[in-house]
Amino acid sequence: MRKKQTTPSPGGVALDDLRLLLAIADSKSLGGAAKRLGVDHSSAFRRLAALEDRLGTRLFDRGRGGYAPTPAGEIAIASAGRIGEELDALDRQLLGQDLRLSGRIRVTTTDTLLHILAPLLAEFRQCEPGIVVEVAAANAIFDLSRRDADMALRPAATVPEHLVARRLTTVAIARYAAPDYLARQTARGLDHDDFAAHDWVAPDESLSHAGSARWIASNVPRERIVHRGDSLLALLQAAKAGIGMAALPCYLADCEPALRRVGATLDEAAVPLWLITHPDLRPVRRIRALGEFLSERLRAQEALFAGRESVFAEH
Repeated sequence: MRKKQTTPSPGGVALDDLRLLLAIADSKSLGGAAKRLGVDHSSAFRRLAALEDRLGTRLFDRGRGGYAPTPAGEIAIASAGRIGEELDALDRQLLGQDLRLSGRIRVTTTDTLLHILAPLLAEFRQCEPGIVVEVAAANAIFDLSRRDADMALRPAATVPEHLVARRLTTVAIARYAAPDYLARQTARGLDHDDFAAHDWVAPDESLSHAGSARWIASNVPRERIVHRGDSLLALLQAAKAGIGMAALPCYLADCEPALRRVGATLDEAAVPLWLITHPDLRPVRRIRALGEFLSERLRAQEALFAGRESVFAEH
C-alpha cells in the first residue's frame, strides 16, 4: 500500500517559524526551545505542527535523544540560520542607534551571582527608573549575537573574540566542607589536604568549563567523587549536608555559616569575572549606563571575589 502524500497547506514560513526551528535545533528539545522563546510547551508544539503541515513534510524526528532534524529539517535550519544572522545583525545595528536612557535590557548571569547582583540592580533602578532590567539566570552561555541577552555577567576562562568584554575582577575558588564532615574525617586521622582520600561533590559535565570542575578533574580521583550536581548551588547544598568536600567560589561559600573553608584558595582554579556585550550594542545609551554602573560597583567588591573577606576559614 502506497503511503499517502501530504499536501502542503497554504501559507509561507514566518520569522517566528524560523526562530522556532533554530531554538529546537540548538536545544534538541521542544521544552528547551519553548523556554528560550518565552512561550509555553503546548504553543511551541502547535506552532511546529502547523509549520510541518504547511510545508507538507516532517522537520524533526522525536526520539530518546531529543528532537533530531530530518533531511528536510536540516535544509530548513540552514536557511533559517542564514536569515536569522542577517536579521539579528540588523536588529543590533538599529538598536545601536537608540540613545534613550529608557527601555529594556536583558542581562544573563549565573544563579550564584544573584545575591550580589540584585542589590546593585535595585540601586541602579533608583538612579535610572526609565530602564527595565530583565535577568535570565542560567548556567548555559546565552548567545549575545542572537540577542538572547544584551549583556552577560559571567565568570569564564575566556570570552569569544567577537564580543566586547570588561574584566572586572578575579573569582577565587577554595575547598569547603561542613563541620560535621570535617570532624568525621579528623576522627579517621585524615588530613584535610589529602585530596585523594576525601569524599567529593563535583560538577557534572554541563559545568565542565568551570574553574572548580577543571581543578577537580586534575586533582581528585574519579572514584572519590560521590555526588554530582548541575549547578554550584546544588553542590553547595550537598556540601552543607555533609556529603563531602566541594570546590566553590569564595564569594558564594564564604557567606554560608554552615560551611568551613579548608586551606588556601586554589590559584589554578581561579577565573576572571567578565561583563560582556556585543560590539553593535556599545552605542546604546542605556546599556552603556548599566555597564559602567556594574563595572564600578563590582570592582569595588574585589576583596569579596578574591576570598579575602571570609570569617569562617579554617586556621
